[in-house]
Amino acid sequence: MPPKVELYVEDDFNELSPIAFVSIGETHFPISAAIWENWFNCWLEILRFDLPSAPSYEIGLRLTNDSQIQTLNAQYRHQNKPTDVLAFAALEVDFPQSEEMLASMPLSLGDIIVSLDTANRQAQQQGHSLSTELAWLAAHGLLHLLGWDHPDEESLGRMLKQQVILLNAIGIAIDIE
Repeated sequence: MPPKVELYVEDDFNELSPIAFVSIGETHFPISAAIWENWFNCWLEILRFDLPSAPSYEIGLRLTNDSQIQTLNAQYRHQNKPTDVLAFAALEVDFPQSEEMLASMPLSLGDIIVSLDTANRQAQQQGHSLSTELAWLAAHGLLHLLGWDHPDEESLGRMLKQQVILLNAIGIAIDIE
């Protein structure tokens, strides 16, 4: 049975004016919580061998601005500047979980925070849509939640290639060359 994710999307912006869109041809759709959840379910299926065993998984996704992500970046990474994505992995915390708990509740993988301000700038610099950049950053955050890291160029290359695979799986073609 494929892994299932319960995704909690928190959007710090007015829901009446969508800030992120999925583009299909000439048509633009807001990225709904259902679309995000479909993407994460697809990605977890691909990454199932990186997942600890659980009946389902839980991930928090927060879309915010540069000011709020800078505060978090300064607090947790001691870098007082905005960044594109932060990932707070729950699996890095040594938290005892009983067999009953694991069988009945989703396993929290952690939280991903994305700055829409930075994502929008990066999308323009890369020449692709905001939805492509948001998917790219969310996939990057997910890999961090599962223990991937990029302390050197070789591991960064592996991680970027995995992100391309994840985006291709949801129908987003991206070239990192």
